[in-house]
Amino acid sequence: MPGRTNPPALTPAEALGASTTEVGRPRLAGLDGLRFLAAMAVLAYHYFAVNHEAWGERTTDSFPNLQPVLAYGSFGVQLFFVISGFVILLSAWGRDVRAFTASRVGRLFPAYWLSIALVLVLLLAVAPGSKDVGLSDTAANLTMVQRAFGVHDLEPVYWTLWAELRFYVLIGVLLALGMTRNRLIAFAAVWPVVASIAVRSGNETLATVLVGSDAPLFAGGMILYLLLRERRSVVLWLVLGLNVALAGLMSGRSQSLRIEGSTTLSVEPQSYWLAILACFALVVAVTLTPLSRLSWKWLTVAGALTYPLYLLHSSWGQWLITKLHPHLPTAMTFAVVTAVMLLAAYLAHRFVERPLGPRLKRAVARDLGRLGALVRGEWRVGRQAAGRQVAAAHAPEPEPSTSR
Repeated sequence: MPGRTNPPALTPAEALGASTTEVGRPRLAGLDGLRFLAAMAVLAYHYFAVNHEAWGERTTDSFPNLQPVLAYGSFGVQLFFVISGFVILLSAWGRDVRAFTASRVGRLFPAYWLSIALVLVLLLAVAPGSKDVGLSDTAANLTMVQRAFGVHDLEPVYWTLWAELRFYVLIGVLLALGMTRNRLIAFAAVWPVVASIAVRSGNETLATVLVGSDAPLFAGGMILYLLLRERRSVVLWLVLGLNVALAGLMSGRSQSLRIEGSTTLSVEPQSYWLAILACFALVVAVTLTPLSRLSWKWLTVAGALTYPLYLLHSSWGQWLITKLHPHLPTAMTFAVVTAVMLLAAYLAHRFVERPLGPRLKRAVARDLGRLGALVRGEWRVGRQAAGRQVAAAHAPEPEPSTSR
């Protein structure tokens, strides 16, 4: 209904019959499976499509037939972004800014800091000299906003986290203003258009703030979440169509340029349009069709491994390829390296994310609460002081004393 400002009584979990990890927050196993699929697609892209010499010669020469196919694994990133738009809105709904911020910090940083530590081990101890890394670069990377300061990423995959963080900030602003259905729809319709105009006009500052060409992917994911509640809403389907079109026009093209830069392959418009359409179609399939009721436990396990696998697979995986490929066939090398990366992802999840994530989340929520109380207290004190000053300024002058 147009005037509704609160979530409907029927939660998405109840509507879907899905399991929940928090009250009113469904665990869609199909989305976990898609996230894992996206991570594996990116892994294959980095191992077989990106030009490097881990296989003994340039990838173009090693896999001339395989490279053009696996280059499309790069669009796993676009799939991640659509899923993120859906999941982050699901996570933010009904929360305040403090709870949302604490949730995101606790989710992102433990595995991220581990990945930085491990890549430093690789670059400084295991394979020194393979890449320059300094104290300033490392310190900036620990913040996850190094790109804001013009500092290069220690791992090439970190660029996507910069896009995610900017999206989270925009969601935080929405939460601060009051997240309602109508505001979400207006935001998801206007934001990607303005972001696309900023990109096409060359306004780099505005494009950076608005997440540039990837804004339609996040916005489209948000609309898909709203469609859980109102599947027959013509407005929502129109806004979704707008974002799919903008995603193909903007994000599809920008990703094709990234592929060309890392592989020298040229991706035709019809190909990247199909890739973008596939990203949205897959998310629609596991959220708005009977596939949303999938409850296979292994999908949830796979989803838990996705983030650490994504962070850890690139540099260490290529180094392992250089060590194993001279002694093993290509298929066996890939199988062993992938198995090692999955094991590393499991260990990171089990011994870093699970114990440290909740602790960091609670600590951030507690400190943000204290900071908020301090700010509110100072604001009240300042307001009271200002009130006393105003009262004093309007008080009548005392009668002068006269001597007789």
